[in-house]
Amino acid sequence: MQASEGTAQAKMDALRDAGARVGLNPTAAGALMVEVVAGL
Repeated sequence: MQASEGTAQAKMDALRDAGARVGLNPTAAGALMVEVVAGL
């Protein structure tokens, strides 16, 4: 994945396909982090 290639949506889709949790905005990303840390 390179910063200058592909759309943001394509990058988010690739990350999800790889098993990553992806938030649509900083608030959602923070909520995902809370869930991940709680599961440790």
